[in-house]
Amino acid sequence: MLETLAFVLGGLALLVATRRLAGISGLPVAILLVVAGGAYSLLPGPHAGLDPEIVLVLVIPPLLYAAGLKASLHAIRADRIAIASLSVGLVLATALTVGTGLWLVFPEVGFAAAVALGAAVAPPDPVAALAIGRRAGLPPRVLTLIEGEGLLNDAVALTLFGVAIAAATGAGFSAPEAVGRLVLATAGGVAGGVTVAWLGMRLRDRLAGDALAENAVALGAPFAAYLVAELVHGSGVLAVVVTALVVGHRGARVGSGAGRLQTNAVWSLVELLLEGYVFFLIGQQLPDLLADARSFTAGEVLLAVTVTVGIVLVVRPLWLLLTRRLNEPGQAPLDGREITALSWAGTRGVITLATAFALPLAIEERELLLVCAYAVVLVTLLGQGLTFAPLLRRLGLPRGAEPEEADARVRARRAAIEAALSVLDDAVAEGRISAAAAEEERRPLELRLQGLARGVEPTALEGAAETVLLRREMADASRAVLLAWRDQGLISDEDVRTLQRQVDFEEVLGAPAR
Repeated sequence: MLETLAFVLGGLALLVATRRLAGISGLPVAILLVVAGGAYSLLPGPHAGLDPEIVLVLVIPPLLYAAGLKASLHAIRADRIAIASLSVGLVLATALTVGTGLWLVFPEVGFAAAVALGAAVAPPDPVAALAIGRRAGLPPRVLTLIEGEGLLNDAVALTLFGVAIAAATGAGFSAPEAVGRLVLATAGGVAGGVTVAWLGMRLRDRLAGDALAENAVALGAPFAAYLVAELVHGSGVLAVVVTALVVGHRGARVGSGAGRLQTNAVWSLVELLLEGYVFFLIGQQLPDLLADARSFTAGEVLLAVTVTVGIVLVVRPLWLLLTRRLNEPGQAPLDGREITALSWAGTRGVITLATAFALPLAIEERELLLVCAYAVVLVTLLGQGLTFAPLLRRLGLPRGAEPEEADARVRARRAAIEAALSVLDDAVAEGRISAAAAEEERRPLELRLQGLARGVEPTALEGAAETVLLRREMADASRAVLLAWRDQGLISDEDVRTLQRQVDFEEVLGAPAR
């Protein structure tokens, strides 16, 4: 027990130190943690193994949920054809091509088992790529494609993995059955996700004012979505993503400002800890995998790894080139620089390893397949991850926010404040608040309007809240305007979240976000 506690505390200390080093060096935290995990595995003392069930059930749902909350449903809808091509078509193409290639050079592996490995290495984990891309100022559309692909591809890969494993272990393969499983997994995942999202939002509304209870419900949402979907034989991973997208899209209407502010802080910490330990864990698996693969010659391991990694690296750019015109009407095709950036953003991570570790022990070449999966993770995460930022600088892609977007954000903020002032005027006219109290509430809002006119947002306020319910009503009016602007396509979901945070501070503290 003490050894386990020492390992947890040591990992936490390493995570904090690695984040500091990442800030100084500019390298992604994920990459540094993988390297640190590999170095740690060489030291004497307790080491952690990778339990696929724990990772898939307890780690992946909250990580996907946290990512989904930050995603833009509007942006995903606007590029749904391209995202579907990447998250469904590319996953299937990668899995089948890897399976076929490995089976041709190692027939003893069996086609079904080879396809199972292909399904494991097919879905990218874009954590490192997104961190680098956001810092480098990638265009919003490219970021949306990377983010949307990373949210939706895991469900397809895990469903295909289940079908391939059933065939590899003697249950047989039937194309209609495989299609039926995919349809059922999709339908069950979507239905489960929407149901949990609706129930969770209703419950959080009833608990508004009790921030801790609201956050307890929020923390349970990804696990509830996963459980409900799996009970009806749907995709638990897809259910988690759907729940997060729905809650994130309607987040400004859910619960209270205090609850949302606390939720943002809680999920940031959960994401930090889980991602940190996951990448640290990835680095620790190498010695054990190499030890298990000693029954194969170095030539066999090298050939299998070369085929697997080579196919993974080649299929992605080819797919992007062939499908570059699969867009919504009026949407421009991807150009060469965007295709290059997207090709290099296909880093693999914990989903790949957890899925590969779930290969049944009955598969004789299991250790060889695990080494292949690990090699894909290392080559893409370290190789592509370390070279992604220099590549983006060479490509010279236009940076994210355009001037007109920033102007729309300012105008939306002004409209939200004016909506709050209108509620305040109505309250005075109806006698719900005194003129003196209203003036105390009006002064900071008017200061903000003046600051926005000068291009400056004040960071300090005078006066205190006298009517909590009125402040909530004013904040609700501001939120309604922000969401209307978002729904009309005038500002992005990211802008809504930024402005929403300011409104939440106004509701809770009577002060803007510092």
